[in-house]
Amino acid sequence: MNSRYTPAELEQRWRAAWKADGLDVTPEASGDEGFYALSMFPYPSGSLHMGHVRNYVITDVIARVQRMRGRPVLHPMGWDAFGLPAENAAIERNVDPGEWTDKNIDQMRAQLDRLGLSIDWGREQATCHSDYYRWTQWLFLELFDGGLAYRKNATVNWDPIDQTVLANEQVDADGKSWRSGALVEQRQLNQWFLQITAYAETLLKDLDQLTGWPERVRTMQANWIGRSEGAEITFAVADGSKQTITVFTTRPDTLAGASYVVLAPEHPLVDQLTQPEQRSAVDSFRAEVSRLSTIERTSDDRPKRGVAIGARVINPLNGAELPVWIADYVLADYGTGAVMGVPAHDQRDIAFAQSNDLPIQQVIDAEGAAEAIAAGQAWTDAGTLINSGAFDGTASTEAKGAITGRGESEGWATAKVTYRLRDWLISRQRYWGCPIP
Repeated sequence: MNSRYTPAELEQRWRAAWKADGLDVTPEASGDEGFYALSMFPYPSGSLHMGHVRNYVITDVIARVQRMRGRPVLHPMGWDAFGLPAENAAIERNVDPGEWTDKNIDQMRAQLDRLGLSIDWGREQATCHSDYYRWTQWLFLELFDGGLAYRKNATVNWDPIDQTVLANEQVDADGKSWRSGALVEQRQLNQWFLQITAYAETLLKDLDQLTGWPERVRTMQANWIGRSEGAEITFAVADGSKQTITVFTTRPDTLAGASYVVLAPEHPLVDQLTQPEQRSAVDSFRAEVSRLSTIERTSDDRPKRGVAIGARVINPLNGAELPVWIADYVLADYGTGAVMGVPAHDQRDIAFAQSNDLPIQQVIDAEGAAEAIAAGQAWTDAGTLINSGAFDGTASTEAKGAITGRGESEGWATAKVTYRLRDWLISRQRYWGCPIP
């Protein structure tokens, strides 16, 4: 017997013995409570690194402990095998991405096996193989038949080098693609979505059931879902065309203080409502905005820029005519893609109004409110309505419902609950992606 440790010989012998004995094969169903040990599938990039080793050793330890406790364990492995990196690598090497990916899988499987991990390789899955993605296709069709998968035009982040759509999380703070480094463009494209917003309220309420989660994490999740109560207000365009602009606001009590309405530059009404004398300025501004990422457009530390389009709308509460603008901070796919500007009672609006010489009308009064507004600080707290016609003297908290109720009876308002959560855009792949629409 060799007294020296020779890993190449010893480990190979024992791995062969474990395989022959089926040591890691998932037992058939029994009366014992099973245990499912699942790690996130790795992307088959070609070779393992120490991050892989750390990740999969942790799961392996968990699986082994559960086996030692007598529980039947399912410990599978799979490959998150679709994606743009594989496609770009295949293009560089002039090979099919399927061939490139399968070669990488073979190499990484052999490396994981050499680590001696207790993986049931009979349960291996690769997301790029039809025996797996047939179920993705089936699931998509189920969602489509249930009205939860749909298609619409949307503003998307476009990478001009990789020629693909990016999620917001794939765009760096400076507006560049995290992968290619290209300056990301904003484009209108016809896209597929999953209607996850249909479950926003359920997701929010069920956070209470996550008693094992840290409170700060549950708060972050609640903020991500972002429930807002308010009203949709309809402004008639003041040209006799019967066109209307609908905005969502959480502060219908400040409606009398609106001094302008803002559309997202991508809003479909912009082309219809822009006056000829404003067309050049509007087109130029829209081209500038198309080069900005969503993060840049909504950042609090950037100046809010906009251009008047020459149209006007009528405030349904007091009949005042208000100018219509487009601005970079309004997004087409958030809310209705339009907002009413109430400078005296919204900090973003007061900054925009001051930059563009727009009126600032105070409609909520309280101790210190007038002084704050005069100093350029919007008054966002509660108070008593002023300059609001029949609603003067009403507490702002009560006026929200009262003004919405009047609008509902007259046909220009609807009580509404909205969410910051948006439907999930799923059209992100080029060729090497799951074959759904």
